Amino acid sequence: MTTAESLDALTVPAARASGCPFDPAPSVERARQTDPVIRATLWDGSSCWLVTRHQDVREVLGDPRFSADATRPGFPFLTQGLRELVGRNPTFIRMDDPDHARLRRMLTADFMVKKVEAMRPEVQRMADDLLDRMTDGRTSADLVSEFALPLPSLVICLLLGVPYEDHAFFQDRSRVLLSLRSTGDEVRTSMDELLEYLTRLAESKQGAPDDGIVSRLVARGELDFTEIAAMGRLLLIAGHETTANMTALSVLALLRNPDQLARLRDDSSLVKGAVEELLRYLTIIHNGVPRIATEDVTVGGRTIRAGEGVLCTVNTANRDEDVFPGGDSLDVGRDARRHVAFGFGVHQCLGQPLARVELQIAVETLLRRLPGLRLDIPFEDVPFRHDMGIYGVHALPVAW
Repeated sequence: MTTAESLDALTVPAARASGCPFDPAPSVERARQTDPVIRATLWDGSSCWLVTRHQDVREVLGDPRFSADATRPGFPFLTQGLRELVGRNPTFIRMDDPDHARLRRMLTADFMVKKVEAMRPEVQRMADDLLDRMTDGRTSADLVSEFALPLPSLVICLLLGVPYEDHAFFQDRSRVLLSLRSTGDEVRTSMDELLEYLTRLAESKQGAPDDGIVSRLVARGELDFTEIAAMGRLLLIAGHETTANMTALSVLALLRNPDQLARLRDDSSLVKGAVEELLRYLTIIHNGVPRIATEDVTVGGRTIRAGEGVLCTVNTANRDEDVFPGGDSLDVGRDARRHVAFGFGVHQCLGQPLARVELQIAVETLLRRLPGLRLDIPFEDVPFRHDMGIYGVHALPVAW
């Protein structure tokens, strides 16, 4: 067991001054190995529980006694900015049933596997067009700004009915909303601007409907424009930030593991499974999925009292040796389907079928079209997103 002194020193977001940047923060990973349900201190001095093992994470995320309702006193927020973000205009991922189920059902059909699979040709066309532009007369580029970020942005704009020419506006606001360094005022300003934009967009769909999600939500008549804007904000941010960072981080991880990269180049049938392994190995949610206990519950031998906050560190759960032997290594041939990178239970990621399709296409297309792909700066100079709520890299200079 860890000592009382080390318990007091465990804070979240956890420092990442040492260790491999693909790995969980060293202090949180040590907790998984020695004391997998442990107390930690948040930014405001309050405390919460960290749940770090695969079995315990699944237990908490699948148990209705742990609430996702961010308005409950004691809910664990990682920063003041996130408290501002979630506390105003909460979306269904920060609600419990029946409200969560009612709102989520409005979107289920848009992200069903069959519908998303039908989008493959269009997503492939987008990926090829981006690479055509990126490689036209050039031998180097920033993979983030020219491929990894535009691809999911184009896709989510198409799905929502958001004009892609506004991408700089919503990407800038998204960065502020996801930054662990943003102040409450900065978050409020960016959120208000984004919600105002999406409210105007929803209003415009009354007179000019289309096939996008925003337009269909307006036509349903069950939500007001403010509620539609809040839902659009969630989908817009989650729909491009997560996949963009997973794409760039996946490419970097493969470049750092040339034996695994060679396996994928030699056998493209491994790509689908490799995406699951990359999701497991990289798990871009590094600071935990928040919940709050509504009654006393025993997890991993510890009693979590009603009203106490919990952070489920899905990245350490995905390195659990009891479930994924050799989990600190990338193995594109591994059966990684039990990973919890998309969460678990009723709140698991709605858009995971879309994310899988985008990642599969992105990885396969890059490896096929750029056989000489390589990092264009020293690995030590890669700007990792230690300052953001969604992990990844701010830029990825590559050459081919």
